Amino acid sequence: MLKGGWWGAKSRSHFYKFPQRSFGKFVITSRFLDETLLSLQNKERFAKLFVKQKRCAKMTHKLTILCVIYSMPKPNIEKLLLEKRKVIDKLIEQYLPRRMSKKYLDFLIGKDTNYNQKVLKLTIADPLWNFLDRGGKRWRPVLFLLILEAFGNTMRKAKDFLIIPELIHNGTLIADDLEDSSELRRGERCLHHLFGQDVALNAGNLAYFLPLKVFFKKQGSFPPEVFQKAYQTYIQEMINVSVGQAIDIGWHRDLAQPRGEEEYLEMCRQKSGAMVRLSVKLAAIFAGVEDKIIEKLAQVSDKMAVAFQIQDDILDVDLKGKKRAKFGKTFGNDIKEGKKTLMVIYTLRKANPKDKKRLLRILQKHTSNFNEAQEAIEILKNYGAIDYAKNKASDLMKEAQKEIDTLLIGRKNRQKIQALMQFLITRNY
Repeated sequence: MLKGGWWGAKSRSHFYKFPQRSFGKFVITSRFLDETLLSLQNKERFAKLFVKQKRCAKMTHKLTILCVIYSMPKPNIEKLLLEKRKVIDKLIEQYLPRRMSKKYLDFLIGKDTNYNQKVLKLTIADPLWNFLDRGGKRWRPVLFLLILEAFGNTMRKAKDFLIIPELIHNGTLIADDLEDSSELRRGERCLHHLFGQDVALNAGNLAYFLPLKVFFKKQGSFPPEVFQKAYQTYIQEMINVSVGQAIDIGWHRDLAQPRGEEEYLEMCRQKSGAMVRLSVKLAAIFAGVEDKIIEKLAQVSDKMAVAFQIQDDILDVDLKGKKRAKFGKTFGNDIKEGKKTLMVIYTLRKANPKDKKRLLRILQKHTSNFNEAQEAIEILKNYGAIDYAKNKASDLMKEAQKEIDTLLIGRKNRQKIQALMQFLITRNY
């Protein structure tokens, strides 16, 4: 039990004084949650102490609510992702059924068509659902839902649009595996090894455009200017993701070299950030958010995406054993592909001439030799590149969390979005 505290009222503000060693003195006003409590290092302990002493009955109604909020457990983001995945996949199946029916093909292509349903199942539905059923975190459409719910009540009308960034994202992975001659994705052989390069490439390309059928189906649900803004956002982000991928390909094919860390971060903002930005911006557009707030949300999503990509690069060279199997990619895949990750850029800046030359040589070989890949990774570790990348990802995500905190003051899902952000840089798969 705390001793030495007092509860009282002065003017229209309420004060509670803890012993100096614990919390000091805080002013409790209508903005207490956003300006005071969130700044405390011990906010969970703060709530528990209130509850333990049964002082909730003496508080104002607002403070009672705060007490309850901060005594609640943190959101279990992995559980949330798992629960939402069922909803997301059910929506995807409305636009990409596992079986091709005449009714669906009329919707997809147009009426009076007479295509072979079996062929389209084997070349479209089967490969795409093989890929989707393997897993994937579905965090981009979950972020879409959280932003949509935080800013408006248009969930029923707008939720179908979440399939757009998710299907496109999976299409980019299929293409990426082909371009990089990858072996594994999500713990299984890449799609082009199972179905052939032609089927995989065509199915991946269809995943870029198939989600646009949502616009056809939802015509009339929103004003034309909202649809136009959303469609323009889709077009721009499709351009951005291809530009980012082009830069990444140019680097690992040694057509050019990144000129520094900032150029790498910009590449990530385009390649990895495009579908995250698309998720956030579409949700905000359909929720009726003003343009300046949409742009601020996009800046937050950029930091999220870059931090996520850096974590992905770290896991590629740092995971082993059972954790590696869950990650679902071949060990040292980025070394084999000659990727110029943040860790590589940092090491090339810090390394002595001998180590720099050797690292570049291994990357240029696109080696499948395990020992050479391990040697390159050891060079990265020797110069502290992995720790540097972890700190960079953490710093970017902290900035994103701080910014989203401000943008979502008094709105739903702030804690869930914060938890999602933290998950993205602490996950091991």
